[in-house]
Amino acid sequence: MMSKEEIKYVSKLLLKKFRQKEGKFIAEGKRLINEAIESNFICEQVIVTELFSKNEKDLIKYIIDKKIKVSVIGAKDFQKISSTKNSQCIAGIFKISKPKIEYDKEKFIVALENISDPGNLGTILRSCDWFGIKSVILSNDCAELYNPKVVRASMGAVFNIKIVENIDLIGEIHELKNNGFTINVADMNGIDYTQADWNRKSLIVFCNEANGPTKELINLCDTKITIPKKGKIDSLNVSAAAAVILSQIKS
Repeated sequence: MMSKEEIKYVSKLLLKKFRQKEGKFIAEGKRLINEAIESNFICEQVIVTELFSKNEKDLIKYIIDKKIKVSVIGAKDFQKISSTKNSQCIAGIFKISKPKIEYDKEKFIVALENISDPGNLGTILRSCDWFGIKSVILSNDCAELYNPKVVRASMGAVFNIKIVENIDLIGEIHELKNNGFTINVADMNGIDYTQADWNRKSLIVFCNEANGPTKELINLCDTKITIPKKGKIDSLNVSAAAAVILSQIKS
């Protein structure tokens, strides 16, 4: 059993400041934990309730066989470390990864500029994983990557693709241009995304939900791309737009 101090320590990982200080984060849910322990992320321990431990003996054995510590706590204590109301009663503590993107090995990279909603960020990452994007860049004004809502919405994508956060995006785009990348920015005004040249090394940038791309980004881009509108609605959610555009990519 975990001590009160250990439970208190884990509960603090629900706070951004503490996650950044400790270099750790929490992931919750049976499916997400399965995905995570098969990834390159280091899992410090898995925490489950007593009932979960009794009902999921095969999974517990699988985790222990992976040389990962399993801690069993009561349901009330588990709520202290959970960010959801209807928890699946399993959580893992993982070390924050610091991947490096090798531009010479990538054909398509996605960048996100000031995506402030955690749900949108996680959903875009999920789409990136689905469509085979292996590397993503997050500007320094995006939502925090290891926010529990982002991790949950990504459905495991945070564990499957290289994601670098807190990046000076404009500076990084200059470097990408020097490495032969074409810069494509999703915008309300642009060419039909199906007409863009996807045979070249490309950076695809999706931007803030309300404000769109910044002037600095527009000035640097090679092509503005859009999804032609057929109905009356005035805009498309950025995560939905990302999924549509990424479906065009053949990585």
